[in-house]
Amino acid sequence: MAGTYYNTPRMTANTALAALSRSQLTQDNSGPFRVYRDTAGKVYHSITHILQETSSEESKQRLANWSRRSDSALVRETAAKRGTAAHNQAEYILKTARRMALHAANNRGSLRTNPSGLERPPKALTTWALKQVTTGALPAVPFAASGYARCLRHWIVQNVTAIHAIEFCVHHPLGFAGTCDALLEIDGKLYITDWKTSERERSDELLLNYKHQLGAYASGLAHLTGIYPEAGAIVVARRSGPPQLRYLTSEELQASSHLFSLRVRAYARTLAKTA
Repeated sequence: MAGTYYNTPRMTANTALAALSRSQLTQDNSGPFRVYRDTAGKVYHSITHILQETSSEESKQRLANWSRRSDSALVRETAAKRGTAAHNQAEYILKTARRMALHAANNRGSLRTNPSGLERPPKALTTWALKQVTTGALPAVPFAASGYARCLRHWIVQNVTAIHAIEFCVHHPLGFAGTCDALLEIDGKLYITDWKTSERERSDELLLNYKHQLGAYASGLAHLTGIYPEAGAIVVARRSGPPQLRYLTSEELQASSHLFSLRVRAYARTLAKTA
């Protein structure tokens, strides 16, 4: 299952993946929380909302207590802006480097296809393109976010060997949807990747949520394209120093997909009781 692509007569891995650059769903903000609908009217719930609603009661209580603090709204807004700025710079770097590497590879006739059926430039061209982009002028980042953006930037340059998709949308028949940060190769292995930013090291419980989030993205990607990643990477950018990293093996990623599906079912049961 991991790292494979199940081909269909009318679709290749590249065209299937490219179709995810824009969401196939429509936002619906008319209820107590945002949901998404497809053209048939089927409802999909946000992956992050499902994770929040199916967290432990202790975790929910801690969040409720924190939300009552007088500065909680400001802290949340500051963290959101910081995260958005760091994400935006990472997105710019990856998209620009991907275009450069593909252009150079096309000119040289050196594009190759990985085991998942995805075309990629040689590792050396991606490494070159990333260095070219990151040593040039980058989009401005507010001072408060500069350390986090630098942390993500360094990890990308030091680890990424091919870039397949950035900020792509997935959904799944179980009724969940979300936007994944990137599908990358690290030394030839296909990783589904998620960026986070945090002043403090993330707890085991939060890391567990992040693992299940990657599992959800992997399931959605497989449903829509037939591509299931070989591994996962959670990169928690810090203000200074290296990021907090959590890599998932193929087995861990598949387990996370399964465990997230159980959380979706638990969430659906809760919704049914309150309907």
